[in-house]
Amino acid sequence: MVTLEQIRSDLEKKLEIDKDLHFVEVHADTLDEALADAAVQLDCRVAVLEYEVVEAGSNGFMGMMKKPWTIRANVNSSQIQKAKQSTEEDIFADDEFAVEEVNIDRDGLFYVHYFDDQINLKVVLPLGEGKPVALKEVMQKVKNSGTLSLDEAAIKKYVINGTGGVYEPVGQYQHNKAADAIFTVDIASDEMKACITATSPAIGGADISGDKIKRMLESYGVVAGISDEKIEEFVDMPVYGIPYTVAEAIQPINGRDAYIAYQFETDKTKLKIVENEAGQVNYKERNQIQNVVEGQPLAQKMLPERGKNGKTIFGRLLDAKNGKDIPLPLGKNVHVDSDGRTILASTNGQVMLINDKIHVEPVLEVDEVSIKTGNITFLGTVRVKRNVEDGFSIKASGNIEIGGAVGRCVLEADGNIVVNQGIMGRDEGFIKAGKSLWAKFIQNTKVEVEEYVVVQDAIMNSDITSNKKILLVGKNAKIIGGHLFATEEIHAKVIGSSGGGSETILEVGYDPRAKKRLLELQDKQASIVRELDNLDLDISTLENMKKVRKTLPGDKEENLIKLKKHHDEISIESEQMTEEIQQIQSHLRELKVIGKISVANTIYAGVKLFIRDVKEEIRSDEKAVTFVLENIFVRHNKYEPLSPEDAKRAPDGYSAS
Repeated sequence: MVTLEQIRSDLEKKLEIDKDLHFVEVHADTLDEALADAAVQLDCRVAVLEYEVVEAGSNGFMGMMKKPWTIRANVNSSQIQKAKQSTEEDIFADDEFAVEEVNIDRDGLFYVHYFDDQINLKVVLPLGEGKPVALKEVMQKVKNSGTLSLDEAAIKKYVINGTGGVYEPVGQYQHNKAADAIFTVDIASDEMKACITATSPAIGGADISGDKIKRMLESYGVVAGISDEKIEEFVDMPVYGIPYTVAEAIQPINGRDAYIAYQFETDKTKLKIVENEAGQVNYKERNQIQNVVEGQPLAQKMLPERGKNGKTIFGRLLDAKNGKDIPLPLGKNVHVDSDGRTILASTNGQVMLINDKIHVEPVLEVDEVSIKTGNITFLGTVRVKRNVEDGFSIKASGNIEIGGAVGRCVLEADGNIVVNQGIMGRDEGFIKAGKSLWAKFIQNTKVEVEEYVVVQDAIMNSDITSNKKILLVGKNAKIIGGHLFATEEIHAKVIGSSGGGSETILEVGYDPRAKKRLLELQDKQASIVRELDNLDLDISTLENMKKVRKTLPGDKEENLIKLKKHHDEISIESEQMTEEIQQIQSHLRELKVIGKISVANTIYAGVKLFIRDVKEEIRSDEKAVTFVLENIFVRHNKYEPLSPEDAKRAPDGYSAS
């Protein structure tokens, strides 16, 4: 029987993969930049990313109203599983998603510029295996005909230790102010950009410093969007004669609209057929049903974000739009958690997105179970309009209802199983119900139910176990061949067949499950007793040898110790079995139910009956008889018809016919 816990366990394995997924949301000017940023945040390569475009960006018009890209990205789940498996096999193995060590080799750099009356030096230290700055080259650069003085000790120190990204004075030069570099500032009419256009200094003239550029921008009223990075780049490597942008407006960022983050697959085309470890496809496991349990999170609304206002370079406000809110997509059998954002399942069943709303359907309806549907495992009730083809299975935590026939299949339900036509198991079919089973006929099938087996026409050559009653209620209600157990009652119009044929055995008046367990324990204990006898003989032989020789060879002494240890272990196991056997036997003796077997028409010679372990073999055909146990004898009494309740017994939603 499929239990809720078993299906929950299967779902937890799948959900475990989802727990490992870590999502990041990224905003960037282009999709490629957004993916690159996501890869950095997730410590992986772009190639193994899965992403969803939350909001597509645009370049705007003439640089205005530019819209950034927004994506939600995660590492591919299959890659995470591979990485986890690799880690489990070798804890020292490289993790594909660990931060890759990037070995960058870059030579050291230096810049010499003249600001006011001073010679200034900036030294950038090398990276990795890069070459350091050569003192000789620096000295050649700072020494020229206009140099008045140099602090060589400071220069050596800076060459070794760097200047920390700033310019440091290292000497004086003969300054000609008339030869200084000059620049102009151009402000865009829309206040969105400021550029400088510079002329190069003549001999003896000073370069343009970063402080000078900033002071000039401030004098023009530029207070926002000044780029220290671009100014630094200009100072290091000046660009003359062409406009160079040093300040840009801070663009407004519109708030992201609210959206729904689904925790199940909304695109059914992405639900793939199950593959085994060898990569082989099992076409019976189509993986098309997304089971959920009551209380399971299905989706969450990500709240809208407030927009971030921008500024022109003069500090004037550029308004941003706030994100728009959306309603929760609530369908049937779902509700909202206390946080007001998370959608939870209100029942067990299949989660679906229908017309953009989330539904949990506790009943799964299919036309037939075949290669089109594959095997079905469902947390709820399964209804099949037509047949269940050979070789397929249905496992449900609710009921199973079949409109047609069932072949060589496996049906397991926590509730009732109803088969409107027959069950033809061909000696391989198996039916298990947590409640009762109804069918037109059962042939060559193994059946286990907790309550009732109700059959319209016939049970033929089947192994049936019921913890209550087996009732054949139709006009041609027959039991021919097979082995039937029922705790309370077996009822049919005809039992057995004229001329013998298949052996028919009926047993009532006890707990069939307990008896089955009793037989298993008794067989196992008999095997253990035989093993103990053999061990006693082997141990006795070695101990007698030890008495004669005073000692045993090492291998025989070791073997003796092992034999004694094993003897103790299975002796304890045998004692535990004896205790359980006694408990079951006591339970069976105390069972108050006195079973009965009723035949409305004929029971044929050769049928074997067991009522509370008392055997009765039918020697000659009998008619209209009820068999009961009285004073340890099986009595052949007058036929007792079905009780009105049993005669009308039907599953919920069905009539007795």
